[in-house]
Amino acid sequence: MNKTTSASANRRAPRRYGKVAVLHGGKSTEREISLESGVAAHAALRRQGVDAHLFDTGVRPLSALAREGFARAFVALHGRGGEDGVAQGALQSLAVPYTGSGVLGSALAMDKTRSKWIWQRHGLSTPAFVEATRAEELAAAARLRFPLMVKPVSEGSSYGASKVARPEELEAAWRKAAAFDSRVLCEEWISGGEYTIGIVGEQALPVIKLETRREFYDYEAKYLDTGTRYICPCGLEREAERRLGELGLRAFRLLDASGWGRVDVMLAADGTPFLIEANTVPGMTSHSLVPMAAKQAGIGFDELVLRILDSSFAAASGGASVAAEATATEKIA
Repeated sequence: MNKTTSASANRRAPRRYGKVAVLHGGKSTEREISLESGVAAHAALRRQGVDAHLFDTGVRPLSALAREGFARAFVALHGRGGEDGVAQGALQSLAVPYTGSGVLGSALAMDKTRSKWIWQRHGLSTPAFVEATRAEELAAAARLRFPLMVKPVSEGSSYGASKVARPEELEAAWRKAAAFDSRVLCEEWISGGEYTIGIVGEQALPVIKLETRREFYDYEAKYLDTGTRYICPCGLEREAERRLGELGLRAFRLLDASGWGRVDVMLAADGTPFLIEANTVPGMTSHSLVPMAAKQAGIGFDELVLRILDSSFAAASGGASVAAEATATEKIA
């Protein structure tokens, strides 16, 4: 065995991970989905000999991680309290390395308005929008080009989201979204194909095209409608898909997101890609989008979960980078 192979094997050995907490559940609107993601990730880690344990943050305090000797955390928390930088900040305070994006990247990606500000500042296309925190501010939104998408600024799984065809429908849609978040995003609807770009480390996974019989890819389409289609390969020309992958990676990095995640894009009729949002802790069941894209790239579910766990060694999570650890191991070898 050469030194490089030895370093890789040592890095991947279960003992290197120590006792791992798979954080799931939580108290957000996405609790049930998070519970499923955690169970799937936990099973994958256990199959590979990792000392992994389910840890429901909705019923147990994160402070228990230090008391119970956990070496690192696999974050499978979706939505507020787990995907917005709150859990990440707590984990850093506890000096527990964790998977995925750090505090800043998590917070920015969760905030759809700030994500769009950053993308616009760097010349990346995103639908025209207005943020409305009060009903009185809807007059500005009414000046956008209809139809509109109206949704909470910091919510996932399309909770509270509506497609609005006419100005007279705007206030009702705003109130629906405001029930989930005091900040509501009203953005112009982009007619065209809907695509998603999974990201693991520095790799953009094969792009998936989403097709639904519903008005848009809402909660029903995501989790309940068996007619929703996930097309991978996505049908784009190779060069067009490569460019879309690069766009996803750039958009992700501009938000200081890292480790793994997903970027959603609408492709207009003229081929212009419009960035919609980024997710730093996407679903992790065997039927979720990132595992689906990884499978197309030849990465099985168990291997994907282990690669995500590797991101807990990254500097953004308060630990040494995988590359640095591998180099150090090579020197010892």
